[in-house]
Amino acid sequence: MEVITDLFSNILNISDAAATRVVYSVSIVILLVLLRFIILFVAFRNTSDPQIRFKWRRTTTYVATLFGFLLIGREWFEGMQSVATFLGLLSAGLAIALRELISNFAGWVFILWRQPFHLGDRIQIGDQHGDVIDKRVLMFSLIEIGNWVDADQSTGRVLHIPNSHIFTQVLANYTSEFRFIWHEIPVHITFGSNADKARHILQEIAEKHSAGCAEEAGQQLQRASDSILIRFNVLTPTVYLSVRENGVRLTVRYLTDPRRRRGTEQAIWEDTLKAFRNDPEIEFAYQTIRIYDHDKEGKKARRKQEDE
Repeated sequence: MEVITDLFSNILNISDAAATRVVYSVSIVILLVLLRFIILFVAFRNTSDPQIRFKWRRTTTYVATLFGFLLIGREWFEGMQSVATFLGLLSAGLAIALRELISNFAGWVFILWRQPFHLGDRIQIGDQHGDVIDKRVLMFSLIEIGNWVDADQSTGRVLHIPNSHIFTQVLANYTSEFRFIWHEIPVHITFGSNADKARHILQEIAEKHSAGCAEEAGQQLQRASDSILIRFNVLTPTVYLSVRENGVRLTVRYLTDPRRRRGTEQAIWEDTLKAFRNDPEIEFAYQTIRIYDHDKEGKKARRKQEDE
C-alpha cells in the first residue's frame, strides 16, 4: 500500500495524505465495480427475462453509486465525523445552486418509494401519454401513444420527462392496481328505428367482446381493496339510451384492457354494422338538413287535411 501511495504521490505531485485518499478512492471504486459484476453474474444466471435483468442492472448501479459517494466523500471531507453532517452541508449548497437537479432527484426518490408507476405501465402525466420504458435519477422515459395517432397506439417517439413533474402534474395510471378501463361507444339510430331491438343487439355484441373481463376485473378489485378504495357496482357491459337532436343515442359501456381498446372497438363496430345492415327495423342516424314548410306541414295544415 505504501508503494502504491508513493507512486501516486510522485506521478500526481501531491502530498502523501492526498495520495492516500486517491488510492482509497480508486480502491473503493474497483471494489464496488467488482461486487456489482458478481451480483449481476449470479442474477443473470437465474433469469433470462429482459425486464428483470434491466431492473437488476439499474438497481445495482444506484446502490453502488450511493455507497461510493458516501464512502469516498467521508474520506475526502475530514473533520465531518458523521455522514449526516456531511450530507446536510452538501445538500444546503446544492439546494441553492442546483435547484432543478435537486427537485428531479427528490422526484426520483418519491418514485422509488411510493411507486406510482412501474416499468411497462401505461400512464398519462400532464398532456403526455405513453408506456414507461425507463426510470433514471433525473428523468423517466415514455414511448409515446396518441398525439397525431388517433388511438392509444405508439407514435414511435420517446419522451423524456423530468422527475420533478411528479409533484406538479396530474399523474394517471392506466394499468396499476386495477388493470382495466371503462370505454364507451356511441351509436346513433333514427327516431323511427326499433330502439329496444337495437339495444338488445348491442348488448349481445358487447358481452361477446368483453367476455371474461368482468370476472377478472372482480378478482383484481378484491386484491386492490387491501391498498386502495376502489369500487364498481356493475362490471358487466351496459347499453344506455338517450335522445339527441338527430336521433336516439345508444351508448355501449364496457370494460377492456387499455392496450386493446382500439381492437375491441373495431370488433364491436364490425359486428354492429353487420347486424344493423341486415335488419330493416334499424337505421343509422346522421346529420341532415330538411326544409320545413309551415303552411303545408304545420298544425293547421294537418288539421285541415284531417277534416277533409
